[in-house]
Amino acid sequence: MEQNFKNHSRIVIGYHGVLLILLVAGLIGSVMNFCRSLYNNNLYSASLIMLLFVCGAIMFAFVRLFPLKAQDRAIRAEENFRYYMLTGKPLPPDLRIGQIIALRFASDEEFPALTARALQENLTSKEIKQVIQKWKADHYRV
Repeated sequence: MEQNFKNHSRIVIGYHGVLLILLVAGLIGSVMNFCRSLYNNNLYSASLIMLLFVCGAIMFAFVRLFPLKAQDRAIRAEENFRYYMLTGKPLPPDLRIGQIIALRFASDEEFPALTARALQENLTSKEIKQVIQKWKADHYRV
């Protein structure tokens, strides 16, 4: 399938759907259990269960954020190299990482001009992706 603005984002059902629902349900259930245990003698076990679900929720966020930061660094280096190969100059330092990540979808033909436009007009990543004429797919980022 050809990648474009409308279909470039990825949703992993097991992670973004099933695991998120299970964590939220478990967290809500553990909080309810903890509140009920305030009136009986299960406070210790209820607090441990709730603590585990809080830790799971924090891990859910960091398991996604840490690899994305590493991917962002790799994308910045790749796009800096690509820009250098096309123009003989490094990427302008004023570009935000979100802009660079969006620019990776631009074809080589429109990449330098779109980079200049992104800087001049302070385009958001969504705006950059919307103006790309010839989409360069990125099937590796999850």
